[in-house]
Formats: sequence, structure tokens, C-alpha cells
Amino acid sequence: MDDLEANAALVIIDMQKGMNDPRLGRRNNPDAELRIQALLDAWRQSHRPIVHVRHLSRTPGSVFWPGQPGCEFQEALAPLPHEHVVEKNVPDAFIASGLERWLHVRGIRQIVVAGVITNNSVEATARSGGNLGFAVTVPRDGCYTFDQTGLDGHLWRAEEVHAMSLSNLAMDYARVVGAEDILNSL
Repeated sequence: MDDLEANAALVIIDMQKGMNDPRLGRRNNPDAELRIQALLDAWRQSHRPIVHVRHLSRTPGSVFWPGQPGCEFQEALAPLPHEHVVEKNVPDAFIASGLERWLHVRGIRQIVVAGVITNNSVEATARSGGNLGFAVTVPRDGCYTFDQTGLDGHLWRAEEVHAMSLSNLAMDYARVVGAEDILNSL
């Protein structure tokens, strides 16, 4: 992997307490938080820009309903006071959030998108980032998803959903690499 620019931004998607709610089901990649923490630590040490994205649901009863504990960031991945926080109501962190403008004002052309859910908010944000002209990188081991039931009732294991989502991103929207590769490029 090529070296990342000094102002490449780390965009951490929806690492909120609600992601640990058992109602979301079985997940893959149990070490994702460790990989995200390693990326966050490296970004902080290198003084690169960090964006924390928080999902606020419009659906009453959601684990991400505003004012509920599920909306709060997980302690290990919580933003520091000077780090940028974006709030969103849809999967894509670029929609109605000011994120694109925030990145452009700072001359940021490269983003690393980590977090959850791989096939939802991570994929939506990475796709938009690529479509908007950003060089997007997604750490395959720095995101995770949950088992999904298809329209035909077939249960797709989280590992399959994760792999397909990353494959979709790798076709046209993002580089998909390991977190270690990203850390080595800093």
C-alpha cells in the first residue's frame, strides 16, 4: 500500500454502545475494535485528522434513538474534545452532515473508513466517498457486520455478508486492505 498523506483522515463509523445490543444478533470479526483502536491510536500519535460518526435513529425503539445509552460512543473509541464529530440519520455519513465540506476545507483527499456495519454505514460512506473523488481505504479487519436474513428467508452468515460487502467496495470505490497495512503506510 502507498503511504498515506499527512492529512489523511480516519473516519470511524458508528462505534456506539448500541452496537453491543444482543438484538442485533451474531457478528463476525470479534477483534475489530482492537484494530480500530490501533488505527485511532496511530492517528492520534501522528496528529492526523479524525472524524467520529454517530448514528441517531429516526425509528422509535431503536438502540440508536437519541437520548438512549446506545447512542453514546464506546469508551475505548470515544472522541477527544478536539476531534470532529459528525451526526447522521441515514447510513451514509456524507448525507446532510457537512462531512464532505469539512474534508474539502482542510484539503483532505484520502480517508480511511472503519467501524460498523460493514454492509450498511461503512459501505454507504465508502461508496459516497469514492464517488465524491476521495481516495478511500477500508480496513477489512477494522469493521464488522451481523448475520442477515435475505428476502428469500436464507440466513447469510456475518462472514459472508462482510466478504461480499468488501468485495463490492473493492470493485470501484475503495482499497480494501488489512489494518496492519494501513498502519505501516503512516
